[in-house]
Amino acid sequence: MLVQSYLFFNGRCEEAIAFYQKALGAQVTMKMRFKENPEPPTEGCGPDGGAIPGDNIMHASFRIGETEVMASDGMGTGKPEFKGFSLSLTAPSDAEAERLFKALGEGGKVEMPMTETFFASAFGMVQDRFGVSWMVINPRPMP
Repeated sequence: MLVQSYLFFNGRCEEAIAFYQKALGAQVTMKMRFKENPEPPTEGCGPDGGAIPGDNIMHASFRIGETEVMASDGMGTGKPEFKGFSLSLTAPSDAEAERLFKALGEGGKVEMPMTETFFASAFGMVQDRFGVSWMVINPRPMP
């Protein structure tokens, strides 16, 4: 079984993907715009219940490390709200954790500064400029 994250950016998907490419080295594996849809125009997914502009992203997939994340501009009802979850990013070193935390926080908001904890040599929580919450961690080895 596989569980994947699917993020809806309400018109900012292309911007979000470019941000994740720069901040995290994300690699785009698929990108389709609404105008490329072979089916009739999609109604009801736009912010006003109508069709979404053709240049907006219908579906995209990108890899961050070993993880595939999916994203779209669809299903928008206004400002995106990413509540009740965080994406957790495991870094191989404290220096890399700090770099990733800083990159994700550019234009965003620190929820918990990067610090040492009993479970990690580096751990912090940050909300990126799109409102997606991230936990960045370099975990301590388990005994």
